[in-house]
Amino acid sequence: MLTELTPEQMDRYCARIGVPRAGAPDLERLAAIQRGHVHAFTWEVLDAFMGWPNAIDPAAAFDKMIGGTRGGWCYEMNGLLGAALAAAGFQVTRLCSGVRRADLGDAVVGNHLTLRVDLREPWLVDGGLGDAPARPIPLAVGDHREDFHDFGIEAADADWLRYRNQRFGAAPSFDFRADYTDEPQLAAQQAWLMSDDGSPFRSNLVVMRHFEGRIESIVNRTRRTVTAGGMTTEAMSGPDDLAAALGGVFGLEVPDVAAVWAKVETLPKGEFE
Repeated sequence: MLTELTPEQMDRYCARIGVPRAGAPDLERLAAIQRGHVHAFTWEVLDAFMGWPNAIDPAAAFDKMIGGTRGGWCYEMNGLLGAALAAAGFQVTRLCSGVRRADLGDAVVGNHLTLRVDLREPWLVDGGLGDAPARPIPLAVGDHREDFHDFGIEAADADWLRYRNQRFGAAPSFDFRADYTDEPQLAAQQAWLMSDDGSPFRSNLVVMRHFEGRIESIVNRTRRTVTAGGMTTEAMSGPDDLAAALGGVFGLEVPDVAAVWAKVETLPKGEFE
């Protein structure tokens, strides 16, 4: 597995996210790389939704997201971000965590990859939740605010910590332990999420991206925009609307948008539709 981008890959990555190649591995540079990453790449689960091939190795994410014009989900977004941070001189640990462990229990552990970056103190760095804050968070219990986001880290059970997402977040929380790494468990959950009918990503099209002052997303048939003023929604009526959003707002080149829309049309209407 690729754990650190090569110099040539790092040159291309930094050009893509708009961050200078050179710089000290300090908090300011960490924050700049994370912010550049979530503004440059779209969080999306099209591969799982459509049953297209997908790999957990950050090398595959590099080819897909920088060599191509696609985004990725947590394994790809945080996998690529972690490999880039390692190449920039940061000490990075890939943490095995669980989205919605609060209500679904330990069975979901491994359904989310997040990152710990150690400076003088540890920081939680997550570019792979889609709509989480676009900056490092002190890895300690406490409440935080960024722009219009209120979020925080709280104690869960045993030695687990719980990241609490902003109120419009697609995922309400994920649990993690500061030193828990388990690559086989991450790989097993990635495979399950890709293939099992019980996977939420097999039955929901979700696309998200950060912009200055707002977060844009697609949830099945619905466009969502979150700003300081709240959330607005707009229904999409057909494949042309979906194609315009994917290619325009989210900057994705998606094969066979008509087939994606056809699957969306088979889904029951949800909370925001």
